[in-house]
Amino acid sequence: MTGFPAFFGDKTHTFALSNELVGELENKCGPIAALSSRVFNRQFSQADLSDTIRLALIGGGQTPKRAAELIAAYVANRPLAETYPLAAKILERLWVGNPPEAQSSEAANEPA
Repeated sequence: MTGFPAFFGDKTHTFALSNELVGELENKCGPIAALSSRVFNRQFSQADLSDTIRLALIGGGQTPKRAAELIAAYVANRPLAETYPLAAKILERLWVGNPPEAQSSEAANEPA
């Protein structure tokens, strides 16, 4: 999965889930298809959201410690409406990749 930038908590961070991190997410939350179905159908648990975001932060370059700190600060005890869209976007990108417009804008920002 190609990482994507998104504002989270204090600034823009990169979010990505590698195959290894998907395996870790499955260890925490069950099969990725079931997790995705729960999130997309709004039948998720708090852990589904927080573990998805935490592991995607690690995949995007954060240390596990920093990712846990960000989750404690900006996911725990916050309204689900603040974290659900990000977790859903992470899983959507895992399933379908980057949308064509994101790919073209990312390519335009790469140095020649």
